[in-house]
Amino acid sequence: MKKRTVAVALFLLAALKLNAFADPIPDGGVGQNVTVVGYSNLDDRPGFKMSIVETNGRWYLYLGHLWHFGWTIVDVTEPSDPKVLKFIPGPPNTWTIQMEISGNTMITALEQVAEGWGGDPAKPNDEGVLIWDISDRLNPKQLGQFKTGSTGTHRNWYSGGKYMHLAAEMPGFKNHIYVIVDISDPAHPVEAGRWWVKGQRDGETPSAPPGTILHGPPFVVGDKVYLSYGGAGMYILDISDVAHPKEVGHLSYSPPFIPFIGVHTVIPIPERNIAITNSEAIREDCQEPLNQASIVDITDVSKPRLMAMLPLPLPPPGAPYKSFCEKGGRFGPHNQNTLLHNPYVQKQGDLVYLTYFNAGLRIYDIASPTAPREVGYFLPPDPKRRYGTFPQNKLVAQTEDVLVDSRGYIYITDKNQGLFILKYTGQQKTRMTELPCSGDKAGIPSENAPRIRVRLTHCGN
Repeated sequence: MKKRTVAVALFLLAALKLNAFADPIPDGGVGQNVTVVGYSNLDDRPGFKMSIVETNGRWYLYLGHLWHFGWTIVDVTEPSDPKVLKFIPGPPNTWTIQMEISGNTMITALEQVAEGWGGDPAKPNDEGVLIWDISDRLNPKQLGQFKTGSTGTHRNWYSGGKYMHLAAEMPGFKNHIYVIVDISDPAHPVEAGRWWVKGQRDGETPSAPPGTILHGPPFVVGDKVYLSYGGAGMYILDISDVAHPKEVGHLSYSPPFIPFIGVHTVIPIPERNIAITNSEAIREDCQEPLNQASIVDITDVSKPRLMAMLPLPLPPPGAPYKSFCEKGGRFGPHNQNTLLHNPYVQKQGDLVYLTYFNAGLRIYDIASPTAPREVGYFLPPDPKRRYGTFPQNKLVAQTEDVLVDSRGYIYITDKNQGLFILKYTGQQKTRMTELPCSGDKAGIPSENAPRIRVRLTHCGN
């Protein structure tokens, strides 16, 4: 009997030690049709862009960073207990905010830190794209580097094969343009083609529209590529001849919508003849023209047309502000679940996952593309510690990126806090309930809890 008691005690002690490694989920969030599954503070390095792979039953999430130079690998096999496995230092004074993975190849963007974002213009920085072998998931091996000769690349595309598709700033051009790079020999990448909006090249007239910049990533579907070209709008190119891309379609958004990064992301859904586009909010407190998140008819790629706008997020009942413009920080769209070529990312169905800065994550049903509707959301609590220079006016949540894996787990990052792991619980009649403050995961429903509308209470100071 005594031995049994000791054995049980040891088991419980081991369980407590195991659970101690899980970071407590911050309290104070608000959600509808979304369950909070887990959280990691990422060793005090807020994450930014993400990608994911699965190997032998283990799931590895790779993250870039805004305020730290390098990349983090997190084991998310058990989403309720994500574990930081490794931080890989990147080149100093250089943005390392985005990566793309296909098979055992990963590419990571390198870029000069934008003014005001914590870089030091007096110190050197790296730029371009690093090419890695990640067959050993925890020990990426650098194979080569492509350099632009300018400030570097922002959001790039790689879905396997010989070509990278880059949003790159190149000598002799204003802002980022579209560049195709052959990495058949990753140690010696070679430019294969490029395209730009007329007026971007130095000396070209007339000048390009305000805010003309390829934000990327270029989204490749067969021999077509869809470009999110900021204030110049959405472009569709034929790249059957990669050395000579040709424009086949164009849709302008600005005016009336925000000109700078007026088109931030384009995700085509060719089997449904539609594309989902959005801009990026830039100025805090909505001190700019209206942002957009929309559905475009691409039945005729030479004549894309606007079909519908995604509904504007509204504050939850009881919020101390009437509009998200009053909350502080940026309010507007940012990133979608983009890496659809990745077999470990949820394929595009009727749901669109879109981060909205201070409005958190928004989930839309586009089953009827002319009548999209919001079916879920999650507002993280405001952070308690500042890691970077933004937001400037008030330290509020600023949800940055979203990735949904093929298991249905949703990962979101924030400018000044860690990684939230969520699950969409589906549509049904909802009721509001306030959860008590108790335990490490106070106010958080378990993954198996009833599907209810939840207000996550703020516990403590």
